[in-house]
Amino acid sequence: MRSAAAKPVGAVTRGTTNPNRLRRQDRWIAHALAPALRRADVAPVAVDLGYGAAPWTAVELFERLRVVRVDVRMVGIEIEPERVAAAQRVARPPALTFRRGGFEVPLDGGERPMLIRAANVLRQYDEDQVPDAWARLCGRLAPGGLLVEGTCDEIGRRQAWVTLGPEGPRTLTLAAHLASLERPSELAERLPKALIHRNVPGERVHALLRDLDRAWAAAAPYADFGVRQRWLATTRALATTWPLADTPSRQRLGELTLPWPAVAPH
Repeated sequence: MRSAAAKPVGAVTRGTTNPNRLRRQDRWIAHALAPALRRADVAPVAVDLGYGAAPWTAVELFERLRVVRVDVRMVGIEIEPERVAAAQRVARPPALTFRRGGFEVPLDGGERPMLIRAANVLRQYDEDQVPDAWARLCGRLAPGGLLVEGTCDEIGRRQAWVTLGPEGPRTLTLAAHLASLERPSELAERLPKALIHRNVPGERVHALLRDLDRAWAAAAPYADFGVRQRWLATTRALATTWPLADTPSRQRLGELTLPWPAVAPH
């Protein structure tokens, strides 16, 4: 059992948050994690790590996961005591709780979560600190569990995240509000910390964004049929040279997922 006096691992984030900011991540997580949640023998635990100055993201993810598994338990974890205290007004013990902590992910009785979501947490860290943070968090996962780590803009129109299992990184997902997207490379500003400084010639993620922009430009005639059709035409063209890891049904939502080795830094 972790001592209540132990210092949480990590640093306080800016805490910026808005209702529904992470809805694109939420719906992706609910879809990707649904089989593991339904198979769990006991009520699965999910963690929203570093939820920020207001608890909206933890509450919203909890509600969306409950559609998949009604007895899921959500723990919002924050390193700042005042944020934890303020979140108690929306807690619903034992299903939705909030506590102080950091990358050590303190849970009762040594529990291991099926999900850890860390959104806009590592953005403030140095790139060389990311592998240790990933390893700490992945080491806390339950078998079959998932770590989702990434960033988004203030209202959630541009998002990117890496998914990791206990063995390490698996995929990169880009997600956008298509109606406000001028070109896919706008997502470069929201790349996870492990990739954001790698958007330079010679790196795979730079080549991906370059090819996305080219395919988007070539698909301009499809805009007459709506931005969704233009995006689908873009992803079809991209799939001829890149190993996409999702389906058209997910891509229709403005998403694009690739295996991590396709974009991993050199």
